[in-house]
Amino acid sequence: MAPTIRRVAELAGVSIATVSRTLAQPGKVTEATREKVLDAVRQTGFVPNRQAVDFRRQATNNVVLLVRDITNPFYLEIYRGIEELAFANGYRVLMGDAGYDDARVVRYVDMVRNRQADGLILMTGWIPDSVPEASLPQTVIALELIEGSTLPAVAIDNRKAARLATEHLLSLGHRRIAHVTGPMRLVMSTERHQGYLDALAGAGIAADPALTHVGDFHFGSGQAAMRQFHAQGSAFTGLFCSNDEMAVGAINELRSLGKRVPSDISVVGFDDMDYALSSDPPLTSIRQPRREIGRQAMQMMVDLLAGKALASGHLEAGVELVVRASTAPPNASSADASRVTSTT
Repeated sequence: MAPTIRRVAELAGVSIATVSRTLAQPGKVTEATREKVLDAVRQTGFVPNRQAVDFRRQATNNVVLLVRDITNPFYLEIYRGIEELAFANGYRVLMGDAGYDDARVVRYVDMVRNRQADGLILMTGWIPDSVPEASLPQTVIALELIEGSTLPAVAIDNRKAARLATEHLLSLGHRRIAHVTGPMRLVMSTERHQGYLDALAGAGIAADPALTHVGDFHFGSGQAAMRQFHAQGSAFTGLFCSNDEMAVGAINELRSLGKRVPSDISVVGFDDMDYALSSDPPLTSIRQPRREIGRQAMQMMVDLLAGKALASGHLEAGVELVVRASTAPPNASSADASRVTSTT
């Protein structure tokens, strides 16, 4: 006959209600009681009905990870870090796609409000105006910071990181440096653009608005940026793209325009994705500790759901510049003839 909760209670010398409370909310009982109950569970081999326990404490053990664009492989390593810590703490992770759509964001927020999930990890970069931040239940932001938000967050200093990327090009001797941004509605995009401007200002170089192209973080916008610069005859020897995907797109288009990387134009990306190493040439990039960021975000969520006070409402993860073959000092010919024009 299978062991019952009544048998556990008898062996531990406590009530059935105390056994239930210990299994559902161990922080709500004393350490001595918790040890007696858990010891009785081990002795009897009792396996609690997880669904019944979750129902009584009105929990689902589900956490929603909502990303801006589920087709972007950037999120996968963050998901892995979240999933690792979630699994270790008895949670399941449901990944949702915001798709730049306010209605979709509201639907996922409502999953938590309606107790279909316990918490929400946001990687969208915005909250719809129809969702006051004060109404957001158990929510943590990972990387994609939101303007004016006071929600718990794990992020990097995008401005400092972009400055580091641009200063690398400056240190090599480049003075005409172009920038392909991300969507400017996102805080990370505006911060990375500001870091680019900070680096130029620090070197005493006036920014040329004609050398900035607003992209969308996709391969095609890196290509489109190079076509725009080509059409307007923009001269530059260095290029900073706000993510690796646009940087690889830019390199491909530069090649079709007869330009060599880095002989004619040096290129720096951001994120240090796997394909940064396999691109031709291998891409210099800003590395983010994506897996660790995922783990930190999930630890924040675990603490929130356990009712613990967070040691800090904002954790800053470090970044590093990984230098590869896509950057080099400008040569005399590229410095003199650096317009993005076709040689054919």
